[in-house]
Order: sequence, then C-alpha cells, then structure tokens
Amino acid sequence: MNQRWVFGYGSLMWNPGFGYISTAHARINGYHRSLCVYSLHHRGTRQSPGLVLGLDHGGSCTGAAFQIDDAKWRDTLAYLRAREQISMVYREISHSIEILETGRLVEAVAFVADTTHDQYAGKLSHDELIKHVMQGTGDYGRCRDYVANTLSHLRGMGIRDETLEAIGAELGLLGA
Repeated sequence: MNQRWVFGYGSLMWNPGFGYISTAHARINGYHRSLCVYSLHHRGTRQSPGLVLGLDHGGSCTGAAFQIDDAKWRDTLAYLRAREQISMVYREISHSIEILETGRLVEAVAFVADTTHDQYAGKLSHDELIKHVMQGTGDYGRCRDYVANTLSHLRGMGIRDETLEAIGAELGLLGA
C-alpha cells in the first residue's frame, strides 16, 4: 500500500471533510502559517473580504498530517481541489513533512499561498488583520469563528501561534 498524506495547518485540522486512516502532529519546513489570503467566498465577499490561512514562504509550520487510504486518494484529492482551489489562490504541492511522534519523513500534499495571486494579502499589520477578521462573513460563516476554531484546535494540539493568539486576545476569542 502506498503512503498517501495530506498536511493541514488551518481549517483542515478541525474540519478535514474527508476520511483518513490516521492523523499525527507534523511539521513542514520552508513555510509558515499566515493569515495571508483574502477570502472572497468561504469567509468573506469581494465587497467585504475576510482572511484565511495560507502557507507562506519561510520558517516552518506545525500542523496535522492525515494518512489517506490509497483506494480513496483520488476522491480525497478531488474534494480538496474543489474546496481549496475555488479561486486558485493556493498552489497544490507535494512536500516532505516530518511526523513528529516518530521523526519519520513522508511526502504530503499541501496547499500553499500563491504570492502572485490578487487574493494574496502578504504580511498585514495587526490592525488590518483585526479589520478583516471582524468584517469577513462568507459561504462557510464568519471569519472570526474560523480564527477561533483554528486557535482552539492549535491550543488543543499544544501549538502556539503568536499572531492568532494576539488576535484572539484582542477579540476575546476563547478567553484568550
């Protein structure tokens, strides 16, 4: 059986939407978690964009690795592409990740922010982050709920994200 893996760093951690054999804490190097993508569909609109997470260049990111049954791989990829590629703001890549419990390296599919796309927000000021998190509401709900759910899940995994913690503290998410 082939080892098939997906790396999640945002909502995929708490709402994968696909079946998997196992999940584990994992780290990807060369990318970091960032609220760097304007959301015009799921968590915002063109008139009032929210923000969602992307993997941006540099650093590393700890998240969740999902092992997928080989027989369900094509369906899982089709689902992920429909979910993550609604506006093509992410690039699908295959990248080595480390399964933290074992130190084992595996190849995983991940979705990284396309820095040339018009929805790429780059590094925003704290005030701009707060503005977009507060204003964004889209087909999947409010941006502030997305941030709260992600922050809650990261905390549950023992992962601290300074930017999300600062936003959570300012907005009173999760008793931050």
